[in-house]
Amino acid sequence: MEIKLTQKQFRRLLDLVYIGNWVMNSTRGDDRITEYDEVESLVFSHCLEHGMARLTEVYQGEIIPSRAFAEGGIHEAIMAYEDETFFEILAQEMALRDLDDPPITAENYEEIQARMEDYMGEFERHGTDNITVELEE
Repeated sequence: MEIKLTQKQFRRLLDLVYIGNWVMNSTRGDDRITEYDEVESLVFSHCLEHGMARLTEVYQGEIIPSRAFAEGGIHEAIMAYEDETFFEILAQEMALRDLDDPPITAENYEEIQARMEDYMGEFERHGTDNITVELEE
């Protein structure tokens, strides 16, 4: 298979491959899905022939994204996504809790969405500062 990309498109593909592998493997510890690591290594190996060698390094005989790549802003994009996802899930869980955890249906969808929007507004203004949890002893 051959894919033709401009330099800019290839650079964006590197970001996508890195983020995808991060999502698939970053929480797995030693139980990584090696097939994703292999694809990442293969894609990043093409950096060498396209003047982007500084975006790679060799680790245990494999080409991997370099520290320069990983520290070049990609993790800020991942963190922004994680933050947004965290707050959306929290807002949904809290909205459902407020309504005694019903399944989402056509009948309650708008009410759940309205509550979620209220919570999201609160989170945008104050983050988690106003959230408290009473721990059982």
